[in-house]
Amino acid sequence: MTERTDVVELLKGQHTRIRELFDEVAARKGEERKQSFHDLVRLLAVHETAEEEVVHPYARKNIDGGELVVKDRIEEEEQAKRALSRLDDMDPDSPEFLDQFAALRQDVLAHAENEERYEFAHFHRTADRGRLETLARAVQAAEALAPTRPHPGTDTALKNVAVGPVAAVVDRTRDAVRKAMG
Repeated sequence: MTERTDVVELLKGQHTRIRELFDEVAARKGEERKQSFHDLVRLLAVHETAEEEVVHPYARKNIDGGELVVKDRIEEEEQAKRALSRLDDMDPDSPEFLDQFAALRQDVLAHAENEERYEFAHFHRTADRGRLETLARAVQAAEALAPTRPHPGTDTALKNVAVGPVAAVVDRTRDAVRKAMG
């Protein structure tokens, strides 16, 4: 991060990149689709982990109705993690993959809209620019250490701290092997 950004700008930028990756996966075939899908899975995994470790705890404590807002977002995230886990083992050119991918796309994009509307929209009213920039740095730090695959059931900061480091090592090793194998 060379210029200062706040957490809302950072996360909305990632939502834009997630939309682009969904488009890439849908438009490509074969190995290109597979690579775009793996890029999407990685971004979603680190993005959601950082939200669970930084963003959701902040929202719970600082926005009206925060507990309920976060509960709804976590339910959406868990559903997406389960779908991503199923899709990760499928042939990306199979009709079954394409059908399930289309459903995942719809769910994830609705989830991003819900986050922006019900969670992020309140952040500028509850924190000054400095605090929002600090939250952005915390999100980036969490992403740097996050697992790169979805792990259903790790939906809170505590669970991420308990499982995350081991999962991250396993995931990053798996990523390196996949890259080496082409």
